Amino acid sequence: MSDSTDVYVSGAGEAVGRPAAGAPGRSSAEIRADIERQRHELSRSVEALRTRVGELTDWRRQVREHRRELIVGAAIVGFAVGGLIALRGRR
Repeated sequence: MSDSTDVYVSGAGEAVGRPAAGAPGRSSAEIRADIERQRHELSRSVEALRTRVGELTDWRRQVREHRRELIVGAAIVGFAVGGLIALRGRR
């Protein structure tokens, strides 16, 4: 293989610290191990993304965490709507 100073570039143009998949000189066992490692990393990334999306789309949790901001926003909207109604009533 190569020494640790070599920089390899993935198909997406990202620098990686190991030969890209299919690089000359890699055995089929190394390629299989790399594929398995990438599958595992992808699985972890998908699970982390699924968890994060679940957290962000849980509106009940968002309401609990941002209750004060929602109350302030509702008060501002209420005053604005009340002011517009009052102005229209004067006409």
